[in-house]
Amino acid sequence: MNVSLRCFAQLAKEDVCDYRDSTPHELPNGASVTNLIDKLGLHGEEIKLVYVNHVIVPQTTLLQEGDRVAFAPATGGM
Repeated sequence: MNVSLRCFAQLAKEDVCDYRDSTPHELPNGASVTNLIDKLGLHGEEIKLVYVNHVIVPQTTLLQEGDRVAFAPATGGM
């Protein structure tokens, strides 16, 4: 399945996860946000907020084809 991903602040990495435009990523059916984090080589504790289709969700959330995912780090006292 394909999902699109945006990352903010220090989580943004060119060709992996950008803040300007969604980056497409392919995952197996039944994958979770945690699987996406692992695929990208990120550390779950670096990510304070996970959004799927503009809703804050836990990292254990299962993804579906076409989901729009965004990661935000802890910033400014969060």
